[in-house]
Parts: sequence; C-alpha cells; structure tokens
Amino acid sequence: MDDATADAYLRRIAAARPAVADVEALRALQLSHLRAVPFENLAIHLGEEIVLAEQPLVDKIVGARRGGFCYELNGAFAALLRALGYEVELLSARVFGPDGLGIPYDHLALRVHTPTGPWLVDVGFGQNSHCPLRLDSDADQKDPGGVFRVVQAPGGDLDVHRDGDPQYRMEQRPRELRDFEAGCWWQRTSPKSHFRRSLVCSRLTETGRVALSGRTLAITGADGTREERELDAAEVLPAYRTHFGIVLEREPVLVSE
Repeated sequence: MDDATADAYLRRIAAARPAVADVEALRALQLSHLRAVPFENLAIHLGEEIVLAEQPLVDKIVGARRGGFCYELNGAFAALLRALGYEVELLSARVFGPDGLGIPYDHLALRVHTPTGPWLVDVGFGQNSHCPLRLDSDADQKDPGGVFRVVQAPGGDLDVHRDGDPQYRMEQRPRELRDFEAGCWWQRTSPKSHFRRSLVCSRLTETGRVALSGRTLAITGADGTREERELDAAEVLPAYRTHFGIVLEREPVLVSE
C-alpha cells in the first residue's frame, strides 16, 4: 500500500496518521475503524464477488465506502497497519457456536507486534473488543465491549473469552490472505453458514451500536437500552445511507428467499 492509498484509508476512518507505530496509536486506529466501517455481509445477498486480495478489499472499503466481514475487514486493515509501520500477522480461528467449533479458517484475526508486546486486533467480529487485547497475558482485560481473557487452549491455540463465554479459538501460526479463500467460499455458499441465512449490517457508534438486520433497525445506547423498529420498503436504502454511509441501488434480499 502506497502513502496516497494509506492516507485515503485514514480519511475513510477519520483517523490521523500516527507518528509512531505504538499501541496507543493502534488503539485509536482500531476504534476509528470500528466506528467508521460497518461489519456487513451484503455482498452475499447482492450477488457480488468477494476477492481476497489487498487491492480489491481496499477498493471496496475505501473507494466504494462499504464494509465487509472478517476476511475483508481484517484483511484490509492489516494492509493499512503494515503501511503505517506495524508488523502484522494473519491468524486463523474457529468460532464457538451452539454445536461447538466452526470450520477451519472460520475467522481471520490479526496479531500485531508493538514495542510493548503482541496484541490481538480484530475489526471483523461484530460485537467484540473495542481496543486491542494483550496476547501475552491470560488476565482479565476490561474493555468497553466487555471483560476479555485470552487463555491457552489444546494444541498451543488460544481461546478468546468475552464475559466468561468463549468466542473463538485461534491458531498461532501466521497465514496468508489466500489461505482463507476456502473458508470465505464456505461462508458465502453453504446453507449451514449463518452469513448466508441472515442479512447483517452493524457499526459501533460513539454512544453504542446501530444495526440493520433485514428490515429491522436496532439502535443501542450507551446505557444498554435498545430500540427496534421495522422499516418499510421505502426506508431501507435511506437507512443504509444514513446509518452506515452505504449507497445501494437495490435492497439486499436473502439468497434463500
């Protein structure tokens, strides 16, 4: 990523270029990304291609001002962080669900090295930590998103817990972006994939969170209060523009419908 592209990405997330690639700047960048770029799976339901390569991902998030899911968001963010001087590794994880762990390459997360140690950075897991998590400690880590712990798991993996519940199991071997293509394909095409069975668009705000699932708009405040309402057909596209900055020509419809 060249300087011009990095500067455009920083403008997209309303963040300043850090003078030093340290953890303080990393915290600010992660929070800015979560507030600016939505977690969304609209491409699946609009019939759009998802290409796991740096330039197409950056073009989508920066140029088209869209969001994405883990492979896209963390894949693009990794490129930005490297351009800003961080050492970044892509890690594969399997998400805990009702039936146990998900498929291999179920999730993509980032390990970012700073002078103060390694950190888990994740802007692609829906409701997750707002700030990076230490990877060299198994102590409780308090965050606006909950209380997190990163603990040892079988085989040298790491389990990430939120408020006492396991979220995902992460390998420690670095991967390449292309390694996640099979997992991304499964998420897009399998009838068992929750991304194929649901419409999701969600963004952290300064006072809580806003989410649009199908035609259900939910706004959560700082005190945890949640307001929901069903939109009519004429309100859906304006809601995407207003709350997420996403301009669409047509309403996404579940591929199963």
